[in-house]
Amino acid sequence: MALTAVHVSDVPNLDQVPDKAPLYATRFSQGIEIGRTSKFLVVGHRGNGMNLLHSADRRMNALKENSILSFNAAANYPIDFIEFDVQVTKDDCPVIFHDDFILTQHNNGTVYERRITELSLAEFLSYGPQKEEGLTGKPLMRKTKDGKIVSWTVETDDSACTLKEAFEKVNPSIGFNIELKFDDHIVYQQDYLIHVLKAVLHVVLEYAKGRPIIFSSFQPDAALLVKKLQTCYPVFFLTNGGTEIYYDVRRNSLEEATKLCLEGGLEGIVSEVKGIFRNPGLVNKIKESKLSLLTYGKLNNVPEAVYMQHLMGIDGVIVDFVEQVTDAVCKLVKKPDEILLEGEEKVQNRPQFSQRELSFLLKLIPELIQQ
Repeated sequence: MALTAVHVSDVPNLDQVPDKAPLYATRFSQGIEIGRTSKFLVVGHRGNGMNLLHSADRRMNALKENSILSFNAAANYPIDFIEFDVQVTKDDCPVIFHDDFILTQHNNGTVYERRITELSLAEFLSYGPQKEEGLTGKPLMRKTKDGKIVSWTVETDDSACTLKEAFEKVNPSIGFNIELKFDDHIVYQQDYLIHVLKAVLHVVLEYAKGRPIIFSSFQPDAALLVKKLQTCYPVFFLTNGGTEIYYDVRRNSLEEATKLCLEGGLEGIVSEVKGIFRNPGLVNKIKESKLSLLTYGKLNNVPEAVYMQHLMGIDGVIVDFVEQVTDAVCKLVKKPDEILLEGEEKVQNRPQFSQRELSFLLKLIPELIQQ
């Protein structure tokens, strides 16, 4: 797709905004006041965690990611949001799927792949387990980061789903962090982005009701446009924080992410946690800019790393190990410094750091991350 300049000021707002749509004009920079807490958010990554098919850790393959089953499993824990990826089919239906391509294997062993956005809704739903009893879907395969193609096998499977279904079938107390998914290798035309975003917003504005919503995207122009197209929900810019380099310089650092957010009126940044730990001094600069800051990444499955981020002033984390991290957060972050164990005296529950010790840890972390 050819590059077309995005003149955000020329983009009209959506005409249809329901009367009951909640306006989340909240004080993000002082703690996100959405969901069950106003201080530190825990967000379930693709529901109850992503699938890592070659992992020996059964938690990475327990439930099908980005499924209604996984979303409601995550809702059983004290989380605030679930995060999931939304793409739009060629017949304008927003569906939930992470990868740009969907793969299947025919009886002769040949593997075929199709781009999600080039499928119709019916074609998309024909992959994997089927909702209708007696029907068998196309076997689902997945390409790993090293290029291997493996069967997408999990302990408890579930069928593919649409964004509309998620609103209808997922516990209404859980907020949705909707990642607007686009291919990193395509330069999109403005008209195409607007068309896709309007398809997503049509479903959100009709079915969200009182559910908290956050939009996020790695695609800079999509983030700016979705902010212009609606005024109901906050928009965050996703960034690798400089851990990977892209042709679009806006994606290559936390400084560029901050600049984009301030110029486009976005509410916050979602950064790879390594980008934060490599540059801990930027946290205060981001907060001083009155932007909220969330993180994602494998380190967020380590409770100690999550607690360190709480001490640094980060607003929340996106995690795979929902049960373990929420348990740790409830003990370390959300409760007072002392808790009373049944039949015992009060005991210290949170690590105690002096300002000098904390300063030392913040200086040490970047060196550890580089190893």
